[in-house]
Amino acid sequence: MNSLAKFVIVMGVSGSGKTETARRLATATKGAWLDADDHHPAENVDHMRRGLPLNDAMRWPWLDALCKAAIATRNELASCGITAGQSAPPIFIACSALKRRYRDYLRDHLGADLIFVFLDGPRDLILDRMNNRAGHFMPAALLDSQLADLEPLGPDEDPLTVSIMAPIDDIVWQVLDDLTARNDRESGTEPSVSADEKTTSKGG
Repeated sequence: MNSLAKFVIVMGVSGSGKTETARRLATATKGAWLDADDHHPAENVDHMRRGLPLNDAMRWPWLDALCKAAIATRNELASCGITAGQSAPPIFIACSALKRRYRDYLRDHLGADLIFVFLDGPRDLILDRMNNRAGHFMPAALLDSQLADLEPLGPDEDPLTVSIMAPIDDIVWQVLDDLTARNDRESGTEPSVSADEKTTSKGG
């Protein structure tokens, strides 16, 4: 059995809850997670902080840095060893992955079995979240440019779409249930997290 961890991209526009969802998924599975925002070059961050959207030329180096960090994380986890008969928990990555060509790039570099979880929700809710969060370089003024760039997952991408209208706990367990079902279909192994291990946490 291949014990290398699979990658799960938690995608969507800024303000959809990618970072918190990825973090909670990793906590629930005792796995790892990365935030793609941490891998932007300084010039990208400054560009967005000034209310200017990124273009493709600015995104490719960012995606390359993210893929290298993700592979390094997987290699580090693999060096720690996996118990015989078990597979490594997924590595969750919070990344906008707005366009199909960005997702194809991620697949090319992280593996064709990459899973995308799309956090979908109404503009007004996302805008309200962006207006009320502090300490993030992405201004609410860029939301419409992100929505314009967003290309929803195609049927050939084996999509998992989750509404952000649901409470964060429900979102997390919906994703985990789907990942468990996918894993069972592919390998027949026991799920990483069982229903009686679920805990309730508060947050949004």
